Amino acid sequence: MVGKGARSKEQGIKRWFRLLLFVVVLVLLNVIAQFAYTRFDFTKEKRFTLTEKTKEILKNNKHEVTIRVYLDGDMPAAFKRLRNATKDLLNDYKAYANTTFRVLFIDPISGKSAEEQEAAISQLYEVGVRPTNINIKTDAGFAEKLVFPMALIESNGKQMPIKLLQNLGGEASNYDQSINNSIKNLEYIFTSSLKKVITGYNPRIGFTEGNGEPDNRYLYDAITALADSYVVGRVNLDSITKPGLDSLKMLVVAKPLKAFTEAQKYRINYFVMKGGHVVWSIDQVRMDLDSLRNGRSFLAANNALNLDDMLFEYGARINYNIIADVNCAEIPVATAAGPQGNIQMAPWLYYPILLPDTSSNVVRNLDNIKAEFASTVDTIGSKNVHKHFILSTSPYNKVYTSPKMFNLQMVEEEPSQKEFTSTAKSVGVLLEGSFKSVFLNRPVPEGIKEQYEVPAQSKPAKMIVIGDGDIFRNQVGADGSPFPLGFDRYTQQNFGNKALLLNIADYFTNEDNLIALRNKEITVRPLDKTLVRTEKTKWQLINTVLPILLLICFATFQHYYRKHKYAR
Repeated sequence: MVGKGARSKEQGIKRWFRLLLFVVVLVLLNVIAQFAYTRFDFTKEKRFTLTEKTKEILKNNKHEVTIRVYLDGDMPAAFKRLRNATKDLLNDYKAYANTTFRVLFIDPISGKSAEEQEAAISQLYEVGVRPTNINIKTDAGFAEKLVFPMALIESNGKQMPIKLLQNLGGEASNYDQSINNSIKNLEYIFTSSLKKVITGYNPRIGFTEGNGEPDNRYLYDAITALADSYVVGRVNLDSITKPGLDSLKMLVVAKPLKAFTEAQKYRINYFVMKGGHVVWSIDQVRMDLDSLRNGRSFLAANNALNLDDMLFEYGARINYNIIADVNCAEIPVATAAGPQGNIQMAPWLYYPILLPDTSSNVVRNLDNIKAEFASTVDTIGSKNVHKHFILSTSPYNKVYTSPKMFNLQMVEEEPSQKEFTSTAKSVGVLLEGSFKSVFLNRPVPEGIKEQYEVPAQSKPAKMIVIGDGDIFRNQVGADGSPFPLGFDRYTQQNFGNKALLLNIADYFTNEDNLIALRNKEITVRPLDKTLVRTEKTKWQLINTVLPILLLICFATFQHYYRKHKYAR
């Protein structure tokens, strides 16, 4: 008996020792976790792993950061996915940060009266946080819901609003795809915005004027969208000084109609030689849909802009032609005479929908781009310059050389399958490298009074050449109010024109090349909605009834097992 008691006591001591050892190990693991953070990402595409560039920015930051995310509360399931993805990402940011990093999720209108909600929305508008009114498809039809898919970053005495929902389409059916694209871009959006807030660096971007470019009404949304992160203004190439050019990081030449003088070209060339970046959005053929109103015909002719030699030297050529594409946008057309005639939407072959090249960081994950009377773009052999086509038509296109006569009766023409079966045509090209000076071994043009140092080869610079001047031009309503860039007021459809401009600006002005974060591919695996709808009742019964049945079976088995065991 004594031996058995001793063994029992010894076993008890061992059990207590094992329990104590377990507690000690658990405490040690928690202590170590306070100083060494790690996580295991078993997803195929490593969606929960931050890039080294993001970790570097977080570790080097010495300023406190507060991020308020306004996407919270009752919302559709698709937006909950965006909120949860944002929460997961910011938890990682918080773990890697070397300073105080606060993340707050807020529903700005929950529990408020109508007046309080209006006041809250007005306050958010002042800091750049704007709600989105979405149509939710239900079994009874559509219902409207106000959501705030935005966040506000505060650090180093500065704040910046950021949009979490990118490339929102005009229909409820597009929400899922838009949110999928938004989830892919979350790390890029937060990291690039955080860097701008921390450093306080706001590059300067100039839109040229004085050569017939659109006025501020038609460039309103382009300028406003960029102004959230950059210092943006208009640049007159006749009056801008050398210090003014030196302060610019990026120049946008959008839809000029008047020829450029040699002095203006000299200033642009100087800007490129010092490492400045240029976006050329050019109409090589002059054509406008308004010229066809009231049944008129119009002859589309070449636009004499005096830029061919300049672009040729840099490595690109915009051709004097107009593309017709079966993959096109629609325009409103009167189907009956008189002011009371019916207006219907009809495909307009000369408004091609351009397809982004998914292999390029500049246009990765973008929606299709709407163009108007676009021309093809070719590349020219140029040393030290790398070329990459980023925008193209569909393979179902036809190219017309100018001059060409246009009228609205052309909407009735049926495109021939044989004539419109071709190869995709390039409309946009990215040029990167060291460009040769256009004015090498040439005299300084008349009108240049300041002393410019123009080398034979430029510092590393970037250009994008697009054969359409309307890419960055927003529509304007009858009352003169501008519509968002990329939004077609007739079809109520959104295109990726604004996102394209913002991507270009980020790519051109960010020396860390953070846009490379767009290389991160996340495969979203949504449920089959049709299957969910048809098998909804079955799975509800399985999830509610089956656990109860299993519990009853286990209880019955346990009862009879205990009865059988102790009956013996």
